[in-house]
Amino acid sequence: MAHTEQYIDADDLHPIDIVETLAEHHEWEFDRVADDQIAMAVEGQWRTYSITLAWSAYDETLRLICTFEMEPPNEKLPELYEILNLTNDNCWAGGFTYWREQRLMVYRYGLVLAGGQMAGPEQINTLIKAAVTSSERYYPAFQLVCWGDQSPEEALQVAIAETYGRA
Repeated sequence: MAHTEQYIDADDLHPIDIVETLAEHHEWEFDRVADDQIAMAVEGQWRTYSITLAWSAYDETLRLICTFEMEPPNEKLPELYEILNLTNDNCWAGGFTYWREQRLMVYRYGLVLAGGQMAGPEQINTLIKAAVTSSERYYPAFQLVCWGDQSPEEALQVAIAETYGRA
C-alpha cells in the first residue's frame, strides 16, 4: 500500500476531495473555492507557491496551476521568454509560461482522465510535487536572467547541473 493510500480511500472520490485530503495531511493552507476547485499555498525553499487544482468533468481533466510572483524589468522580457522556451524543452510533464499582466510565473499541467479514469492520491501527490520541484529547480535560473545579467543559456546551467555532496 502506498504511503498516501494509508490515509485516504480514493474509490469514487471526486479528485478535488482527494486534493483536499492531501492538503490536510501535509498541513498546507488551502481554500475549497468551489466543488471543482481548490487553492492552496505550498512552502518551498525559494518561495511560497500558490497552487490551484480544478476538475473539469466536461474535459475529464484535472488542471494544476502553480504560480509565484515575478516582476522582471520590461527590457528583460525577451530573455525571460527565451529561458522559458529552453526550460520547457527540459520539462517532460507540464510547462512554464509568464502571465505579464498579472506579473506571475506559471507552471501548468493538465492530467487527462478520459473514459472515467480516476486519479489516485499518489498520482495527485506526484503532480503537486512535480510542480513545486520544477518551480524550485528553475526559479534561480529565471532570477539570473532577469536580475543577474546572465544569458538564458548560462542561467539554465544552474538549473540542470547535478549537485553532488553537501556544502
